[in-house]
Amino acid sequence: MSKVKLVDIAYARSGDKGDICDIGLMAKTSKDYANIKKQVTPEKVKAFFGDMVKDRVEIFPMDNIESLEILLHGGLGGGATQSLRIDGTGKPLCTALLRMEIDV
Repeated sequence: MSKVKLVDIAYARSGDKGDICDIGLMAKTSKDYANIKKQVTPEKVKAFFGDMVKDRVEIFPMDNIESLEILLHGGLGGGATQSLRIDGTGKPLCTALLRMEIDV
């Protein structure tokens, strides 16, 4: 079994609402979606981001468009108007998530 970065098998878009980062992870193929859906879990995403995500991670599969909706609660340092981060919005976190590796 080998590893692949999500950037090679998926696209991502993100947004933010207060201190919640909302990431849409869209598979490039149906086979990729099956792997992503099985392996991109709340526990793995939380571990991947470590201390950046202070609260829970929720994942909602959207089978009709072969995508995952990922919510990172407490993932923005308070949100765009409160964060001391250079970019307190959700945009950089989807790019970061695409660096996560899964088995293929």
